[in-house]
Amino acid sequence: MANELTIPLLPCPDIDEIASFYEMLGFSTTYRQTRPNPYIAVRREDINLHFYGMAGHVPEQSHSTCLVIVQDTSELFEVFAEGMRAVHGKLLISGIPRMTRPRLRNDRYTGFTVIDPGGNWIRINKAAKEPEATSKLAKAMENAARQADAHGDERQALKILEGALKRADAADPAAEEARQYRDELLERISGSGRRPGA
Repeated sequence: MANELTIPLLPCPDIDEIASFYEMLGFSTTYRQTRPNPYIAVRREDINLHFYGMAGHVPEQSHSTCLVIVQDTSELFEVFAEGMRAVHGKLLISGIPRMTRPRLRNDRYTGFTVIDPGGNWIRINKAAKEPEATSKLAKAMENAARQADAHGDERQALKILEGALKRADAADPAAEEARQYRDELLERISGSGRRPGA
């Protein structure tokens, strides 16, 4: 068999809120129903996502996720970021909803994650394997990004990054990006109401 299509079905408390969020990112609604059960389907080019309304769903406790493989993460990120900035005046990097930034590694961008109003983690990754990090600080950045952006553990990521920055060579090309990511993690932690050491 060939040309199979798999589409995730993800929970949300409100299909209208989901529709508005994904419309902001450039998706269009392809199907919507309110009865007997709330259900909405959105699509952007070949990315299809379906959502079902679930009474009592708590986005902060969601475990739902899916993986989207694309050829160019930076292009899609810029489109999503432009939509967020047009609606909110900024990139949402803390709370729910939010979006992580792709990290530059060896002149290539890694994946990023969109956390939608339902608390669903839509993980956008490149089709090709990324090259290995070249310095200890670059490896620490990858580890920190994995902790924060993939697992949602900003405090552990900050701990990894601050330790690596203390030991890093000042001339390391990854130093500036590492400091910027550290600042973003601090903002994400403070935006969630959690103190860095808490």
